[in-house]
This record gives sequence, C-alpha cells and structure tokens, in this order.
Amino acid sequence: MAMNVGNASGKGGVAPSMNVTPLVDVVLVLLIIFMVITPMLQRGKPVQLPDAHQVSPTKGGDPIFVSVTQDGKVWIDKVEVPNLPDLPEALKVEMMMHPGAPILVKGDRNVEYKRIRELMLEMSKAGLQGVSLAASQIKEKS
Repeated sequence: MAMNVGNASGKGGVAPSMNVTPLVDVVLVLLIIFMVITPMLQRGKPVQLPDAHQVSPTKGGDPIFVSVTQDGKVWIDKVEVPNLPDLPEALKVEMMMHPGAPILVKGDRNVEYKRIRELMLEMSKAGLQGVSLAASQIKEKS
C-alpha cells in the first residue's frame, strides 16, 4: 500500500494497489512442480511404439503395462522379469494387487514379432484375458 502525502489537492490517504509478487511466486512453484512430475507419469519401461492408423483407447481403468524393450527384456511396469516363464506368476501377483485392470503390452518397434508372440503365449498360460497391444497413432495429413 502506498501513502499519498504531498499532493496538490491537500488530501492525504491510502492509495490502493495490488501486490502480485506472491501470486507469481506460487504460479512459478506450481509450474516447476508440474515440470518435474510430468516425466514420472509415464508408466512402464519407455519403448518406441509401432505406428498404427487406428488406435482405440483402453477401457477398464488404469492398465498394467507389460513392456518389451529393444533388447528383448520384459518388464511389468518398471520391474524387470528375468525369465519369460516367470511372467505368468508375476502377472498373477500384479492382478491380485489391481483386480480387473486391463493389461497393455508395449513392444518396441524394433523387437521381432516372434518375441511378442512368445510373450502373449506365456500370458495366455496364466489365463489372462483383456490383453491389448499399444501403438502410437499416425497423424493424418490434411
């Protein structure tokens, strides 16, 4: 607040003014928090997904991500599954922790389809249903 002490009209008083510095500080802190948190929101192991013309959204809530990296390693969210035969048991444990969650398989575009097929075979041994394959959507030029 500013005080008007020597104006020509002789009236003194308080001139209202708004201090926006605290507002700017809060907004900048929130911006920094969102910039730090956003990269952590991606779940599963990061892979380059193959392209597809039609991609439908997953249904049924927050999915369980099974990722296959370029070097052929299998991950459930960010935990590596050392042996492919151990995958059904690890998925059953994950399904007990998240009942009814859909399973989303993210395979790197450079992984041979044979590896994804083996993965799907192991998942079917566990009796899992509702498995979807992830792909990145091709943007149509207009």
